[in-house]
Amino acid sequence: MKIAIAASECAPFAKTGGLSDVIGSLPKALAKLGCEVKVFLPKYSVINEAQYPMRLDLSIGEMQVRVGGIPRTVHALKSKLPNSDVDIYFIDCPHYFHRARIYTSDWDEDERFILFQKSVIEALQRLQWAPDVIHCNDWQTGLLPLLLRDNYGWDRLFHKTATVLSVHNIAYQGWFPRESGYRAELRQEHLDKGGLAEWGGGVNFLKTGLATADVLTTVSETYAREILTQEYGYGMEVVLKWRKGDLFGILNGIDDETWNPQTDRFIPFHFSAENLEGKEKNKRFLLDQTTINYNPDVPLIGIVSRMVWQKGFDLIEREVYWLMQKNAQWVILGSGEDRFENFFNWMAHEYPHKVWAYIGFNTELAHLIEAGADMFLMPSRYEPCGLNQMYSLRYGTVPIARKTGGLADTVLDWDEYAYRGQLIGNGFTFEEPSGFALSHAVHRAIEAYRNKPLWRRIQQNGMKRDFSWTNSARKYIEVYKLAKAKRS
Repeated sequence: MKIAIAASECAPFAKTGGLSDVIGSLPKALAKLGCEVKVFLPKYSVINEAQYPMRLDLSIGEMQVRVGGIPRTVHALKSKLPNSDVDIYFIDCPHYFHRARIYTSDWDEDERFILFQKSVIEALQRLQWAPDVIHCNDWQTGLLPLLLRDNYGWDRLFHKTATVLSVHNIAYQGWFPRESGYRAELRQEHLDKGGLAEWGGGVNFLKTGLATADVLTTVSETYAREILTQEYGYGMEVVLKWRKGDLFGILNGIDDETWNPQTDRFIPFHFSAENLEGKEKNKRFLLDQTTINYNPDVPLIGIVSRMVWQKGFDLIEREVYWLMQKNAQWVILGSGEDRFENFFNWMAHEYPHKVWAYIGFNTELAHLIEAGADMFLMPSRYEPCGLNQMYSLRYGTVPIARKTGGLADTVLDWDEYAYRGQLIGNGFTFEEPSGFALSHAVHRAIEAYRNKPLWRRIQQNGMKRDFSWTNSARKYIEVYKLAKAKRS
């Protein structure tokens, strides 16, 4: 199959969250399964061209792409996804993309991604490459299915091209004033009340995609069910209930070459499920970099995360004094909202022999925490998929997680399954978003840690799970076939 993938992020070029990891890995997995894949990404000025060389694609040449009636000059730069033969095209328009950040609060944020989506279609026209499927991702590509059928419907090149829209986080929707629809040159009927693009009197890019893509996916089976409810749907449950038969949950995979405890270049000691000796050495090495003394009998709880409300850190705030009474140590890495950055700094200052915090981004430290921690805490209020729990399971670092979204699909509570007579648990979970429920799950994990043979069983259960992209890519191909059948 021929697959075009359009997205606003792609690791390692431009990254703010999990979307970039998906777009950096899925195309390579699809290519290994025999698909011909091309990826399209904005050419942000934050992308390091010295590190990732790219060249002007002369087969596309210079394009004049109109936004709000004004033509903008656009070029396409071509490169390869690292460690693959997958082509990636960078849509280059300095007027819109040469800014200090990937996403902005600028008045023309809608125009930036209107131009990107139109440019993807016009680049495909110049290449004369008709994909079987255009795979769109999040609100930044939500208009693309409608643009393809409406504004570019005259071009028979795309007559049989299907569209798939993946929702990575439904809370982010691209909701703009009505004028945004005129800038995209959408037809009036789509902007009127009840129209395909209209939402609350304005234009909602994500809603447009949910209403018009041939097939919809999201990043875990549980999240696919959750977003049909008012609690998790952020208003889009109204549209999704109408499209329920076209909605599929496909769990994200992980890059099992980068995240592999046997070969990880960021950790000093390698290890495997059969030989965990290196894991304990990583724990000692990690704690040597902190204010905390190494003790093999005291579990180390790791956190690596964006520090935002979604991640449930207010639950730790509520329970912090009780948590600090427990016989455990904490290593924390991340950045985000001032409230949580200040809170974790306070914890490290107040309990220097139990808590150490690094506010910022540090790839090497993230890998070291996954390798050296005994447990990994993810108390998310909602988590569409989550990757860190899968990294943790692969590294024998037992997750403690709230049972939501992808966490519910990957972390199996030891006590819950053992009660049923199934010794397949790989972590500890809690359902109620409360400090008490979190504290109780932490307590259960600490109690289990004291039983070394039991703990080793839980670790090995997690390390034997296959979270590679190959399984997920196969499911995406099945979804692509369903979408394609709608255009046959």
